[in-house]
Amino acid sequence: MLFLEELFDTVSRFLEAGGDVLWFIAAALVFMWSMIIERLWYFSFTYPKQARLLVAKWESRKDTTSWHAHRIREAWISQMKEKLHSGLLVIKTIVAICPMIGLLGTVTGMVNVFEIMALSGTGNARLMAAGITQATIPTMAGMVAALSGLFISSRLEYSANVHAQELADHMPHH
Repeated sequence: MLFLEELFDTVSRFLEAGGDVLWFIAAALVFMWSMIIERLWYFSFTYPKQARLLVAKWESRKDTTSWHAHRIREAWISQMKEKLHSGLLVIKTIVAICPMIGLLGTVTGMVNVFEIMALSGTGNARLMAAGITQATIPTMAGMVAALSGLFISSRLEYSANVHAQELADHMPHH
């Protein structure tokens, strides 16, 4: 229990030092990772069942060689590709936006530094330090948030393309 209290205290001080912009980064991070976990769940558990059913449906067709059958196959594969890629663009967009939110924190922190300089002059380094901290922490947090999703979003996109190709390979047309 003491560990959780210390962790909560550390996170609270970090959020306070970084300013209100960190809450937006945290919200984007939670949303992004929720979507990533959903996609991982889909690829691991839901998609394999759907793919098996679709392949079985294709194999149970009497006609797999006509022009009409080929268009049905293409439509089914296209529908599965759409399901596989669902949400990936949103994840990639959040990855791209996180550093921008961090830069917003940098701007607001620097505005605070300039306000302190205007009120107290340039000689009070202690007062300026809080503003500089508020300017650098959101930038770092935005970059870390983006990096945490960058690799996995690329991997998810690759997996979606591989699954779509494998599905097409399992539905032969003659």
